[in-house]
Amino acid sequence: MFVLRNVGKLIFGDTSKESLVELPQGQLYLVRPLSPKGYSELIFKDAAARIRRTNQEYQYQLVIQRAYEEGEEDLADNDDGEDPELAALAAERDEKIFLLDESLHFRSEIREGGEKVLAWRDLSGDAGDLYEFVCDNSIDDAQVQQFEITAVHCQYERKHRKNYNTASEQDLAEFAFEGEQPIPRASPTHSPVALSPVATMPGPSATRNTANSALKRDSTSTKASRKVPVREETPTAAPPVATHPELRSVLAIEHAELHLFDFQSGAFILQDPNVEATVAEVGTWKYWLQISSEDNDWLGQEVIADINPVFNFEYLSFIFNAYTPNGDAYSWLLRFKDQETETRFQEGLMQALWEQLNEIKWNKSKEEERDYVLEAFQDLAMDEAPEGEGEEEEEEVVEDDGQRSEHYDSDEEEDDVVTRDDDGNVNSQLAVGYKHDRSFVVRGSKIGVFKHTPNNNLEFSTNISKVETPKGKLFSPKKVMLHAEDTNMILQNEADPNSLYRMDLEYGKIVDEWKVHDDIPVNTFAPESKFSQMTGEQTFLGLSRNALYRIDPRLAGNKLVDSELKQYVSKNNFSAAATTEKGYIAVASNKGDIRMFDRLGINAKTHIPALGEPIIGLDVSADGRWVLGTCRTYLLLIDALQKEGKNEGKLGFEKSFGKDSKPQPRRLGLTPSHVAQFQHETGAPLSFTPARFNTGEGLSETSIITATGPFIVTWNMKKVLRGGKDPYSIKRYAEEVKADNFKYGSDKNVIVALPNEVNMVAKQSFKKPTRESIATPARIGGSSLGGRRSSGRVGTRDSARYKLGKDDVVNSPY
Repeated sequence: MFVLRNVGKLIFGDTSKESLVELPQGQLYLVRPLSPKGYSELIFKDAAARIRRTNQEYQYQLVIQRAYEEGEEDLADNDDGEDPELAALAAERDEKIFLLDESLHFRSEIREGGEKVLAWRDLSGDAGDLYEFVCDNSIDDAQVQQFEITAVHCQYERKHRKNYNTASEQDLAEFAFEGEQPIPRASPTHSPVALSPVATMPGPSATRNTANSALKRDSTSTKASRKVPVREETPTAAPPVATHPELRSVLAIEHAELHLFDFQSGAFILQDPNVEATVAEVGTWKYWLQISSEDNDWLGQEVIADINPVFNFEYLSFIFNAYTPNGDAYSWLLRFKDQETETRFQEGLMQALWEQLNEIKWNKSKEEERDYVLEAFQDLAMDEAPEGEGEEEEEEVVEDDGQRSEHYDSDEEEDDVVTRDDDGNVNSQLAVGYKHDRSFVVRGSKIGVFKHTPNNNLEFSTNISKVETPKGKLFSPKKVMLHAEDTNMILQNEADPNSLYRMDLEYGKIVDEWKVHDDIPVNTFAPESKFSQMTGEQTFLGLSRNALYRIDPRLAGNKLVDSELKQYVSKNNFSAAATTEKGYIAVASNKGDIRMFDRLGINAKTHIPALGEPIIGLDVSADGRWVLGTCRTYLLLIDALQKEGKNEGKLGFEKSFGKDSKPQPRRLGLTPSHVAQFQHETGAPLSFTPARFNTGEGLSETSIITATGPFIVTWNMKKVLRGGKDPYSIKRYAEEVKADNFKYGSDKNVIVALPNEVNMVAKQSFKKPTRESIATPARIGGSSLGGRRSSGRVGTRDSARYKLGKDDVVNSPY
């Protein structure tokens, strides 16, 4: 007798995981007809196939779940113990999940002799690789037919974002893939070793036995004479061209090859061997990129930050995004004949982009600033990557628990954790404890408190249900910061920009209101030094739009320290600040520039020019070597160490850079093709959350974390510094990521706040950005929290398998 691991999740009540159809028994193979790796590999000897909903509308998953012999599951559980990483690895071993998308070319076949097979492409494998689910003899034809019809319906809904009931037979026929080659046998009767890889594939004239197509069988029962059209997959086509505005003055005009990124193959495909690319001014601080040839007008695109320009001089290429009026993104590549041509074009395009963002003429900026801007947008490695570092071993990708679902089981209504507020509030901010293993999540005028368990999970601790001033006025904090050994929290009320509030976390209430200054507001604030929240340090930094100052709560009256105030006459529009372990200060602005100070009250030692976009977040490595700025569409990593001149070995915080020794920038962005795929999935442009290094006393910064929409993105510092390929990995959720940060003292675990969920996930579960990982949201309520269904709670409070119940929640939705 066989039992399915985690069967409780699939049977009981969680509608986001509702199974639509199931084939209860079969075998899963990976078949590689063209690969030297071997012809066929048995993945699961006994398994079940299901199609299930996700919690995102019109998104469905094909799930193949391994079956266990009776007693085997208990042995596996004992082996996994309470280690969540082992549990996550076990989940990956036991289940294969595929987003039901037309790119899979999902189809079925009923062969002579009655063998019934489902097949779909392995999108992460080589050309021709297929997964095949060979049904058990107990499965009848009607079950297979219903399974494929359900898959067709799901693919239609995903593509068209509407219910399949509105579709005609003609509409559904495009997902039948009648023109596909016959499905190769998972276990060929002849030896594949004796044949060449090509010989194992059917000839071009062969076609699949369409009489066995479920969609065909269903439709021919009523319209036998109807011929189902064959849909052939075609490469991504260039969109219609926007109307070009009148060109006032030309900044650059060069000839190049034009390539378009193909979503199906994941490669750039040549469109035209000789086009003319023109960058021109078309209005006041408005610029236009136009590409055309003698025979074709290819594209017109306004020059804005969202084009995500990347220049690679090694490959003589320029990659960028262009957008249709309805917001669809397409990724293009220009390949130039030599570096001189690309350099001229780069200067023209970056001049246009810089002037558009800064509304200042390019030739009015200093030459070193222009060089800085051009260098930042090149795809190159840092000068000094860590020495002696070989290629990092690839971490094995595992699935983790993803989000915790709103309801665990249908018969647990009294014990459910409610995750949504009736007033519509959602999670908005995250503060991670340094001194104590706690995380604090702001949700409207509530703050949820979560404990970090030894097993790297989050356990609900309590809820501060009312954030209110000492006078009893309720408010939703604009910004929060842990303080004084994590015993206090400093909060900002947007309605009162001249004051801050201190919450005593032991009592869970605001006990002090600090008036900072009568005339100078607090725009944002930062700790005195990188790890000052680990100490009893009372002072901290404050910023207004044009002033930087120290705040000392021990002062009588106003808390601003007048002797340590640096106020600028011009409006610098400061937006963010960060400090090093020694207390050096970095300050960024909405203009996009960064200033470095060694102490308050003086002029900056170093001023880093703006690239154009506002900087919305700032972090600094503990030793001050690396400065990390966050803009909406990219991150900016700056090496603050001086490598030559009289100040060699000094940081930009300590001594000014010489005229010929400017800081070295590195623009960290997603590749334009990934941006296009992100936007294709979400319909929204990039918008990064403030990026952060992993941090901990005595630890080196090895990773960077940020998020945009439903995607968390982490960069590997070693790969970034040596210019390695694929320096970032991603994890997609079904909802927007509101806040994220590393657990203190580690780069292995990330704390994630979604609108209605809070979770700690293993960085190991992040994946390389592929079409599949970009399109597939993380699973909800996954196996590392439990495995089998039992009661409303699993394990004890100290167990990695512990589930929250009603008795554990104070003033839900936490």
